[in-house]
Amino acid sequence: MPMGIEEYGGGQGRIPKVLVVTTNDVPGHEVRQVIGEVFGLTVRSRHLGSQIGAGLKSMIGGELKGLTKTLVETRNQAMERLVEQARARGANAVLAFRFDVTEAADVGTEVCAYGTAVVIAPRV
Repeated sequence: MPMGIEEYGGGQGRIPKVLVVTTNDVPGHEVRQVIGEVFGLTVRSRHLGSQIGAGLKSMIGGELKGLTKTLVETRNQAMERLVEQARARGANAVLAFRFDVTEAADVGTEVCAYGTAVVIAPRV
Protein backbone atom coordinates (compact mmCIF):
# COMPACT_ATOMS: atom_id res chain seq x y z
CA MET A 1 0.00 0.00 0.00
CA PRO A 2 1.55 3.37 -1.02
CA MET A 3 2.27 6.00 1.59
CA GLY A 4 0.12 9.14 1.38
CA ILE A 5 1.60 12.60 0.92
CA GLU A 6 0.95 13.43 4.57
CA GLU A 7 3.11 10.49 5.63
CA TYR A 8 6.21 11.23 3.60
CA GLY A 9 5.97 14.96 2.92
CA GLY A 10 6.94 17.88 5.06
CA GLY A 11 7.55 21.57 5.05
CA GLN A 12 5.30 24.49 5.70
CA GLY A 13 1.66 25.14 4.95
CA ARG A 14 0.32 27.64 2.43
CA ILE A 15 0.68 30.69 4.68
CA PRO A 16 3.76 30.18 6.85
CA LYS A 17 4.34 32.03 10.12
CA VAL A 18 7.97 32.37 9.12
CA LEU A 19 9.02 31.92 5.50
CA VAL A 20 11.72 29.23 5.31
CA VAL A 21 13.71 28.92 2.09
CA THR A 22 16.85 27.09 1.03
CA THR A 23 18.00 30.05 -1.05
CA ASN A 24 20.11 33.00 0.12
CA ASP A 25 17.43 35.53 -0.79
CA VAL A 26 13.72 35.84 -1.57
CA PRO A 27 12.82 37.25 -4.99
CA GLY A 28 11.09 40.62 -4.73
CA HIS A 29 12.20 41.11 -1.11
CA GLU A 30 15.15 42.69 0.61
CA VAL A 31 16.79 41.70 3.86
CA ARG A 32 16.24 44.51 6.34
CA GLN A 33 17.92 42.85 9.32
CA VAL A 34 20.07 39.76 9.85
CA ILE A 35 19.26 38.26 13.23
CA GLY A 36 21.61 35.30 13.02
CA GLU A 37 21.74 31.53 13.08
CA VAL A 38 18.73 29.63 14.35
CA PHE A 39 18.27 25.90 14.70
CA GLY A 40 15.80 23.28 15.79
CA LEU A 41 17.13 20.02 17.18
CA THR A 42 15.56 16.69 18.06
CA VAL A 43 16.89 13.21 18.79
CA ARG A 44 14.72 10.17 18.23
CA SER A 45 15.45 6.73 19.61
CA ARG A 46 14.96 3.70 17.46
CA HIS A 47 11.83 1.63 17.95
CA LEU A 48 12.66 -2.05 18.41
CA GLY A 49 9.82 -3.19 16.15
CA SER A 50 10.88 -0.92 13.31
CA GLN A 51 14.50 -2.06 13.71
CA ILE A 52 13.49 -5.71 13.38
CA GLY A 53 11.27 -4.88 10.40
CA ALA A 54 14.06 -2.84 8.81
CA GLY A 55 16.51 -5.70 9.29
CA LEU A 56 14.16 -8.15 7.60
CA LYS A 57 13.30 -5.71 4.80
CA SER A 58 16.98 -5.03 4.12
CA MET A 59 17.43 -8.70 3.22
CA ILE A 60 14.82 -8.55 0.44
CA GLY A 61 15.11 -4.89 -0.55
CA GLY A 62 12.58 -2.09 -0.76
CA GLU A 63 11.61 1.03 1.13
CA LEU A 64 11.67 0.97 4.92
CA LYS A 65 8.30 2.72 5.28
CA GLY A 66 8.23 2.75 9.08
CA LEU A 67 11.66 4.38 9.22
CA THR A 68 10.73 6.80 6.43
CA LYS A 69 7.66 7.94 8.36
CA THR A 70 9.67 8.34 11.56
CA LEU A 71 12.33 10.41 9.81
CA VAL A 72 9.70 12.66 8.21
CA GLU A 73 8.08 13.26 11.61
CA THR A 74 11.49 13.97 13.12
CA ARG A 75 12.47 16.43 10.38
CA ASN A 76 9.13 18.21 10.70
CA GLN A 77 9.58 18.54 14.46
CA ALA A 78 13.09 19.98 14.02
CA MET A 79 11.75 22.46 11.46
CA GLU A 80 8.90 23.50 13.78
CA ARG A 81 11.45 24.20 16.52
CA LEU A 82 13.55 26.26 14.09
CA VAL A 83 10.48 28.33 13.17
CA GLU A 84 9.59 28.84 16.85
CA GLN A 85 13.12 30.07 17.59
CA ALA A 86 13.10 32.41 14.58
CA ARG A 87 9.75 33.91 15.59
CA ALA A 88 10.88 34.34 19.19
CA ARG A 89 13.89 36.31 17.96
CA GLY A 90 11.75 38.59 15.76
CA ALA A 91 12.39 37.05 12.34
CA ASN A 92 9.85 36.68 9.59
CA ALA A 93 12.07 34.50 7.39
CA VAL A 94 14.88 31.96 7.51
CA LEU A 95 17.36 31.89 4.64
CA ALA A 96 19.81 29.14 3.61
CA PHE A 97 17.74 26.50 5.41
CA ARG A 98 19.34 23.06 5.74
CA PHE A 99 18.99 19.76 7.60
CA ASP A 100 21.81 17.83 9.22
CA VAL A 101 21.18 14.20 10.21
CA THR A 102 23.60 12.15 12.29
CA GLU A 103 23.61 9.02 14.40
CA ALA A 104 23.50 9.74 18.12
CA ALA A 105 25.62 7.25 20.06
CA ASP A 106 24.04 4.21 18.35
CA VAL A 107 20.75 4.80 20.16
CA GLY A 108 18.97 7.16 17.81
CA THR A 109 19.06 9.77 15.11
CA GLU A 110 19.80 13.45 15.66
CA VAL A 111 18.14 15.85 13.23
CA CYS A 112 19.12 19.51 13.21
CA ALA A 113 17.30 22.08 11.06
CA TYR A 114 19.29 25.31 10.71
CA GLY A 115 19.48 28.54 8.79
CA THR A 116 19.84 32.31 9.08
CA ALA A 117 17.00 34.22 10.70
CA VAL A 118 16.23 37.53 9.01
CA VAL A 119 13.63 40.23 8.67
CA ILE A 120 12.59 40.70 5.05
CA ALA A 121 10.30 43.23 3.38
CA PRO A 122 8.97 43.61 -0.16
CA ARG A 123 11.17 45.74 -2.42
CA VAL A 124 9.72 49.13 -3.22
